Amino acid sequence: MSVTTPRGFRAAGVAAGLKASGGADVALVVNDGPDAGVAAVFTANRVKAAPVLWSQQVVQGGVVRAVVLNSGGANACTGPGGFQDTHATAEHTAAALTSVSPRLILGAGEVAVCSTGLIGERLPMPKLLSGVRSAIKSLSRDGGAAAAEAIMTTDTRPKTTVARGSGWTVGGMAKGSGMLAPGMATMLCVLTTDAVAGPAVLDEALRAATRVTFDRVDSDGCMSTNDTVLLLASGGSGIEPAAAELTAAVTAACHDLAQQLVADAEGATKEVAIDVVNAADEDDAVEVGRTVARNNLVKTALFGNDPNWGRILAAVGTTAAAFDPDEVDVAVNGVWVCRRGAGAEDRSKVDLTGRDVTIRIDLHAGTSAATIWTNDLSHAYVHENSAYST
Repeated sequence: MSVTTPRGFRAAGVAAGLKASGGADVALVVNDGPDAGVAAVFTANRVKAAPVLWSQQVVQGGVVRAVVLNSGGANACTGPGGFQDTHATAEHTAAALTSVSPRLILGAGEVAVCSTGLIGERLPMPKLLSGVRSAIKSLSRDGGAAAAEAIMTTDTRPKTTVARGSGWTVGGMAKGSGMLAPGMATMLCVLTTDAVAGPAVLDEALRAATRVTFDRVDSDGCMSTNDTVLLLASGGSGIEPAAAELTAAVTAACHDLAQQLVADAEGATKEVAIDVVNAADEDDAVEVGRTVARNNLVKTALFGNDPNWGRILAAVGTTAAAFDPDEVDVAVNGVWVCRRGAGAEDRSKVDLTGRDVTIRIDLHAGTSAATIWTNDLSHAYVHENSAYST
């Protein structure tokens, strides 16, 4: 279950000394297949890291043969020098790969770059480039697990997935446990497939998938500067699936990774699904769900096992969604604690002692629905993020 499960891909993860812990911190994914199509989505944050700006340009060319990723430093807000570092990383990776695999003959414009870690500091380039060389030597069909480990920051575990089609496969890895809010994705993610698919088809599939998966994860309302999701196609299976089949498999892979992100959110003790139903349209459903997901009073109540439905209803009331406050119903873990905007079943019936929580909000305003995934707000989250840079 990794980025190397589809045919045509190798990967590696090595320690280059970027992390103070000494753990793996440089990952490389290489497409050896007959095709090299790519699609991507990036953060909507106006403050974009240098690797995002670089990779946006690379993806426009429609061909990516390699992705180099590092943890231990975001290379964000580092000025022109930081962008030059990203460019140098791509050039070095391309030259080093070509020297050991002449049949690839790739240039810097076919190498995407992703970085994650603390914002505002330049990367130690000698260590990073040495790590790239080590990763190239370690490339293998079994290297997906090591690559997934190398991109972790505050993650407690690597995140990988596989979705299978008829004779073809989608694989993936992701990192992310904080700064999880949408704007496309919410983290670094590399998806691979051995299906035959061009950039346009890949782009359609990826955007459809992220819209209902990564875009619906809203852990803490904080949008990163480095969010990137890449989808690479090797054509290694020789099979060209229908667009709908490819979209379904990519969506399944993204959904699995999104759920792993929520489960590993910093300090979380609850994994929360907010189902908004019978909204006037999908945008209203998403707005209501996202507003409740970002409400600190709701999140702290969940941490304290308190089914305080008044906080939920108050959050819904701050949105521009169409609804009649006297018609809204709210259920927490299956108990309808609010009917027609007022108290209903006894809130003491709600069991919040487990990790999984479902909040269902019925707006009675239409037929549309959406689900937002979030978590609670705990002491551990505050501790993690109050001391992150030190």
